[in-house]
Amino acid sequence: MAGGHIGPTGVAKERAEQYQGRVTCYVVIACLVAAVGGAIFGYDIGISGGVTSMDPFLKKFFPHVYKKKGLAHENNYCKFDDQGLAAFTSSLYLAGLVASLIASPITRNYGRRASIICGGVSFLTGSALNAASVNLAMLLLGRIMLGVGIGFGNQAVPLYLSEMAPTHIRGALNMMFQLATTLGIFTANMINYGTHRLEWGWRLSLGLAALPASLMTLGGLFLPETPNSLIERGLVEEGRKVLEKIRGTTHVDAEFQDMIDASELANSIKHPFRNILEKRNRPQLVMAIFMPMFQILTGINSILFYAPVLFQSMGFQRNASLYSSALTGAVLASSTVLSILAVDRLGRRVLLISGGLQMITYQVVVSTILGLKLGNNQVLSRGFSVLVVIVICLFVLAFGWSWGPLGWTVPSEIFPLETRSAGQGITVAVNLFFTFAIAQSFLSLLCGLKFGIFLFFAVWIAIMTTFVYFFLPETKGVPIEEMIFLWRKHWFWKKIMPDIQFKQFDSVDQVT
Repeated sequence: MAGGHIGPTGVAKERAEQYQGRVTCYVVIACLVAAVGGAIFGYDIGISGGVTSMDPFLKKFFPHVYKKKGLAHENNYCKFDDQGLAAFTSSLYLAGLVASLIASPITRNYGRRASIICGGVSFLTGSALNAASVNLAMLLLGRIMLGVGIGFGNQAVPLYLSEMAPTHIRGALNMMFQLATTLGIFTANMINYGTHRLEWGWRLSLGLAALPASLMTLGGLFLPETPNSLIERGLVEEGRKVLEKIRGTTHVDAEFQDMIDASELANSIKHPFRNILEKRNRPQLVMAIFMPMFQILTGINSILFYAPVLFQSMGFQRNASLYSSALTGAVLASSTVLSILAVDRLGRRVLLISGGLQMITYQVVVSTILGLKLGNNQVLSRGFSVLVVIVICLFVLAFGWSWGPLGWTVPSEIFPLETRSAGQGITVAVNLFFTFAIAQSFLSLLCGLKFGIFLFFAVWIAIMTTFVYFFLPETKGVPIEEMIFLWRKHWFWKKIMPDIQFKQFDSVDQVT
């Protein structure tokens, strides 16, 4: 596009009202296949807590924890406090953190499909190693390979969904990733419940991750690449053909031109991670760091990872604890459906703020009940046990239609093309870093803080709700390529953004 005025995102002007197209079956099927990556992520989250509460698993890999668990005088909050057991869960996320940084340049240079396929192969390898584990080293190696799959999948899938979706339903389609994640968690909880009595049940629970991994790998081989990625890599005509196919019309000039403009500047950026640190990208960088950080600091992963362990620590019997964790998984999946229906009608801010206020309330209620009714060696009465499960389910419900899906959706839709893969890489890395930190420390925090652990998370939820109220503009209905205009209109970020909005390029050579 020689001689054009190109903005700092590569987009010259707002053309959103000129976008045409409809939701085609092609888009829906492609997004369903891609979202299977979320199902594997959820399955690996949900399977950990159930497996670590199974006696055969503990006897084989963590016999000292199994012995301590059976001691009547042991503090309720400290029965599972073991760094090795925590490492079984957290190693997956540390590996994912490293892999996400590797996945970013692969996603940018070779396409979103390449990263999806790499993730699927890694998941297959990890699930096979876990199911066949004969010692702790093999078990941890399998978890590390699953972590590599998470790093690639979480980098590529949200980007893929955002770029394939039409603007007016981008939020809902992007949430297919979170919906698949919640369904994966629920499935894992039900499988744990069905296999916990079997001596080899833990092998079945860990090995079944191979099924969605196979779907992700095979699906990745047949998925179309996103038009944004094709154009960014110089395959302009192929990109237009894919865009016409997924929009169901040949009248895609406005959207196609936005992609062309954005790709010209994207190709001029040789170091996207360095570029993302520039002042004009400050709002997106802040969101890429704080949104995933706050999502984890809600405390949701403590419940999802260690639900059976947590419920057993509260005095629930083993069967009751697995049943309760399966119930929370079902609530999480159903609440995500509510978010899909509401996100493009009510907007992101309404869901995030209202969900945050409700989660604060429920965390305080649980902390109060445990503080008053559960001592170091006491057991909750049946009535209070039911009340705790209900309140935790309400907490999970509030998370499931707010910070759960939107913690991924917002970062994936706000970056310009030239920093999009880098931005998603940072989002995934931050998410996995805090996931690792919470997974590794939660059992020790539970032992040290006892019922105060819920107040700890409540304080963080109050901070993040305030953050959204003041600093996150509403992104509903704004095309990805025109998101830059949103930041320039925001009361705070317009003070941060540089004054120069457009740059003159004399020829295509200057931007490539």
